[in-house]
Amino acid sequence: MDRTISLFSAEASGPGLGDLAGLLCCHGQITGFGRTAARLSVVVEEPWRAHVLVREFRCRGADAQVSKAACGRPQVRTSFRVDLLPLALRWLREGRAGPVEDDSGKAVPEGFRLSGAMLRMWALAGGRPGTQGYLLGVDPLAPGMHERLVEALTPLGVAAKLTGPKAEVPAVKVTGKRRLEALLELIGEPPPGAEAAWPGAAPEPQPESHPEAVTSTA
Repeated sequence: MDRTISLFSAEASGPGLGDLAGLLCCHGQITGFGRTAARLSVVVEEPWRAHVLVREFRCRGADAQVSKAACGRPQVRTSFRVDLLPLALRWLREGRAGPVEDDSGKAVPEGFRLSGAMLRMWALAGGRPGTQGYLLGVDPLAPGMHERLVEALTPLGVAAKLTGPKAEVPAVKVTGKRRLEALLELIGEPPPGAEAAWPGAAPEPQPESHPEAVTSTA
């Protein structure tokens, strides 16, 4: 376990544009402009997530801006960039393993390997403590990706399950002390302001009408 964590944790290598794939694991979207450039965007629930993500983008050499999405929530978005095109080509064309009815246009690329740095981006955009575990939000418009993302966590020592149909929003759920410790080792310490959304924090109260249920991925 320790060897796996040392190889794949967020601190194992310097930040790179490939880390931004973690945003596509949740509800982030990437849009290509022909075969010349691409734009990455993600809508988040809280303003702090947007401001932290802007810093993460800039650490990777990609400027991003915060604006208000049509739904009223904060949105982080880059301009169209040539260096984001490889990411778009992989997630929009190479994967295509999801069902054709997926509305996001995304698919997990063949041979995709999740890293701690990608997981950190995923947690910053859509992670939160849940009842007896930690929830990593997944894209409701891309259900064909969900099982493959669960599979991508297993080699990192973070076996997980999908929340069931009664959950308020779809998510990958990590439970168990050892798995949560492995997840925390992989994503590193929270940036200032993100402590309440990090593994180990107390979950926010959930409405009783939306209990969490977990289905086996077996």
